[in-house]
Amino acid sequence: MIGTDAVAMSFRVIGKGSTVQENLLPGTAKEMATMYHCNDVSCGRIEAKHYCAKQNQPELIVDPSASSGDTLVLNCDMNTALCQSKQNHIHRITHQLSADGQHLKTTYTSFMDAKYLKDSVYHFVRK
Repeated sequence: MIGTDAVAMSFRVIGKGSTVQENLLPGTAKEMATMYHCNDVSCGRIEAKHYCAKQNQPELIVDPSASSGDTLVLNCDMNTALCQSKQNHIHRITHQLSADGQHLKTTYTSFMDAKYLKDSVYHFVRK
């Protein structure tokens, strides 16, 4: 688990190593989960599904051109109805790991009416 007593994020590997489960704000009324997995056995593409407090589930895919060794960027899968909708939803998730591996900055970018609404930024310290 990383974070403080008030704000935290945890990760665990499930499904015989096939999925990484992220829990944001565990144990709170706003707890959310994101499940990261490969699209097939060869892992040609990493996908995620975010189970949101907004009570929707956007599907995201890794953007390799925006990601690097310390940054993982996932964009809404525009082949899905929610990502094309006017509904308020998470449209991008960005994880940035510090060089020492002790700090994680995660940004959840929300869209509404098919345009940028806001960024919710969380800073975590490994415990």
